[in-house]
Amino acid sequence: MLDIQKVRADFPILNQKVNGKPLVYFDNGATSQKPQVVIDAIAKYYQEINANIHRGVHTLSQLATDAYEIARGKVQNHINAKHAHEVLFTSGTTFGINLVANGFAAILKPGDEVIVSHLEHHSNIVPWQILCEKTGATLKVIPMDENGELIMAEYDKLLSEKTKIVAVNHISNALGIINPIKYMIDKAHEVGAAILIDGAQSVPHLKPDVQALDCDFYAFSGHKMCGPTGTGILYGKETWLNKLPPYQGGGEMIKEVSFEKTTYAELPHKFEAGTPNIAGGIVLGTAIDYMNSVGFENIQQQELELLAYATEKLSEIEGLRIYGNSKNKTSVVSFNIEGIHPYDIGTIIDKLGIAVRTGHHCAQPIMNFFGIPGTIRASFSFYNTKEEIDALVEGVKKAKMMLS
Repeated sequence: MLDIQKVRADFPILNQKVNGKPLVYFDNGATSQKPQVVIDAIAKYYQEINANIHRGVHTLSQLATDAYEIARGKVQNHINAKHAHEVLFTSGTTFGINLVANGFAAILKPGDEVIVSHLEHHSNIVPWQILCEKTGATLKVIPMDENGELIMAEYDKLLSEKTKIVAVNHISNALGIINPIKYMIDKAHEVGAAILIDGAQSVPHLKPDVQALDCDFYAFSGHKMCGPTGTGILYGKETWLNKLPPYQGGGEMIKEVSFEKTTYAELPHKFEAGTPNIAGGIVLGTAIDYMNSVGFENIQQQELELLAYATEKLSEIEGLRIYGNSKNKTSVVSFNIEGIHPYDIGTIIDKLGIAVRTGHHCAQPIMNFFGIPGTIRASFSFYNTKEEIDALVEGVKKAKMMLS
């Protein structure tokens, strides 16, 4: 069980006031706050071992390289990848998805099919649309129901020998719905298709085991799990990463270069062209250490309690509708007040120091399904409290009164 005050003390930003009110930060789905240990680790890198990595013979370069590769090993252990070279450092989930989609441009042909779901973030829709336009492949979409759940019977019907890759999120960023990805992975493999899991919203809440899941690709961002912005991971099975061509050319990703021919480096460097976000990669390892020290069982227990409490209290407000009513949810409550635009609610409660996200959440197909312009999304993390939810509820009531 969490000592919530001890945990909150790890996050200096939570002590400040916004618009003269104590900060209530419920925009964790967009980015999490950073503990002091992460902030200190960023400074420590630049103060003590700032140097470019790999191939440097001088001491600082070797220290930085060691720290970077140790961080890669931490990620490998965290997600239970079979090999460290299956772990690619990226700038975030979007980069990882685009890397895979770009690689499949060399594989797909007209008549092939790509499957995504109605629940996807735009970053797991647009790259596949671009890929299909380039290759003549067809994009298929798994439909959703009124509860925000994917219709698995329809997914089963979409799968065929034409399916080459499925791309689906582990958890919906707009609704918090947890998708049955193990089932989806197994079904994709039955028809010989690869599958990519967008884990951006899952890694802050749970530890994915990529070998147990048997997914071919798993992409996530560091900044949503207490790490620095501009950091991320793409896990790929060794066999698939060896099949795909490089995404970018440049330094680091080569073995031999001549004007006649270039040969590529072995994994993972084949996909890590140029100078990376060295500090970010190292400190992502620090963030993972921190979250494991808190404990994912403790994180899940705290967040599920917050979700249940927020759902109960917000549901008591007349005219309020919550979107995404599945039992399989994580700590997101996405809602509207009848007759009031979500932006107006968000603006008023910001004056009370409460940070939520309003809009379509880069998931316009979901909003179109419900026939709404967007929602108010309160997304919780393990450092949030029931008292903060009380403040949110009172803030929404006040905003409703002002706008009605």
